Amino acid sequence: MIETALAGLWYGFTVAFGPPFLLGFIPHNLMFCFIGVFVGNMVGVLPGMGPLATISILLPLTFGMKPVGAILMLGGVMYGAQYGGAICSILLNLPCHPPHAVTCLDGYPMTKQGRGGVALGLTVFASFVGASWGITEMVFLSPLLVKAALQFGPAEVCSLMLLGLLAGSTLARGSPLKGVAMTVLGLFLGSVGTDLETGSERYTFGMTELDDGIELIALALGLFGIAEFMNSVNQVAPINTKYTNVGLKDMRPSGAEFKRAFFPMWRGTIIGSLCSLIPGTGPTIASFVSYAAEKKISRHPEKFGTGLIEGVVCPEASTHSSVQGDFIPTMSLGIPGDAVMALLLGALMIQGIVPGPQLITQHPDIFWGLVASFWIGNIMLVLLNVPLIGIWVKMLAIPYKYLYPSAMFFVCIGVYAANNDFFQVGEVVVIGLFGYVLLRLGFHPAPILLGFVLGPRFEENFRRAMLISRGDIGVFVERPISAVFVALCILLIGSQIYFRLKGDKPRDLKPAGETKPVDIPRELSPQRVPATPAE
Repeated sequence: MIETALAGLWYGFTVAFGPPFLLGFIPHNLMFCFIGVFVGNMVGVLPGMGPLATISILLPLTFGMKPVGAILMLGGVMYGAQYGGAICSILLNLPCHPPHAVTCLDGYPMTKQGRGGVALGLTVFASFVGASWGITEMVFLSPLLVKAALQFGPAEVCSLMLLGLLAGSTLARGSPLKGVAMTVLGLFLGSVGTDLETGSERYTFGMTELDDGIELIALALGLFGIAEFMNSVNQVAPINTKYTNVGLKDMRPSGAEFKRAFFPMWRGTIIGSLCSLIPGTGPTIASFVSYAAEKKISRHPEKFGTGLIEGVVCPEASTHSSVQGDFIPTMSLGIPGDAVMALLLGALMIQGIVPGPQLITQHPDIFWGLVASFWIGNIMLVLLNVPLIGIWVKMLAIPYKYLYPSAMFFVCIGVYAANNDFFQVGEVVVIGLFGYVLLRLGFHPAPILLGFVLGPRFEENFRRAMLISRGDIGVFVERPISAVFVALCILLIGSQIYFRLKGDKPRDLKPAGETKPVDIPRELSPQRVPATPAE
């Protein structure tokens, strides 16, 4: 198995460093990987933006691209945004994305102590280590999952998807009940259109434009383009750049600092990799869990929040390990771990490729090329992050009133260019307004995308299981693998009900010298940080 994985990885590098295209010597796949990580790093710094909104805007550009280049670019946006988000958290106490909220607790106090450069330097190193571990995990675990998944029938696939839907809705931010409601809404939206088996129209209300269903690009741009920007437009506080003068020399840690960061970095990496294997967790939960675990085992837990390097490198390593590891269930099983993964899954489906057990054998160029590009992209991010930190910080001075109309322009152009159809422009506007109302009511729309992408496949496998069993619902508990997934679903629901009835609330962790608490694991105050669709 090891020889097979290494051979596949070598093939992936040949795909990433494929035939030259640009200027006669730059491989086009490598060029798309660089574009993705560069754009991701840039939007990771900007409040109100995020990988989900950015991928939604860039999605129409991939329609004319080859599948390998398209997924390499979109994947680069995803993990590239995590590098940029750490800069704002440490230097400005501004967590632009939820996974980096916990980094503010010790990162900003280090900056005020004059050690912001050290925090950034160790964060870049910890991020690379965490990402490399996640990539290695993907190389060796994905083929194993594929072998196991080949034993799955419709009942097992249906039960696994049900587990992913429940985990994605109940483990997301906010109320689990609201998350389930949004997932059910996503399942309903995924059923709009023509039934492939009977040919009958469902929920089209006589509009022929909906016969093919709601377009993924319209749903994504509406929920995470228009709605998120409308929710963030008046909520961005002025940026204090007092502590942002960091040079390359300041980023070099001492031997003692590196020694203190070594074991927390690896503990965070392991926690993030384990969290990535559980559908619905995502990097946000991984970062909070790793920070809490590190504080629990520390000899001086009372010093967390005062500028400990352990409180910075541990959650950052966990975040990047989780981001890379999230590709394992998405690519090998076709089960996205969060909304961003669901959007990438939808991008592959638009290209005519269905992720799942057959992906590695039928499309090895996509799978292994993506794995190889992860290492290349993370090396690019290390080289980009260090010299461009000053530029990324200065970008924060751009008034949001200029960013907002620019983003809206690209949203409208993108959704129209998808099919040259003005109906979809109106569709994205309606979805955007509806998504904004949901955000104001406290319903985060991320689970909608999860239900929308998995809904049709869930329905298809459910029908197949019912046909094979001749309508016997007991097939889901009679088959051992399916029964395990059903038991996990029941356990997940039961645990949520138990904690809800028990009434336990997470304690607030307050960074030293700050006047506003950071709630864990909830979002930061919307008056300080705009809501972002990172999870």
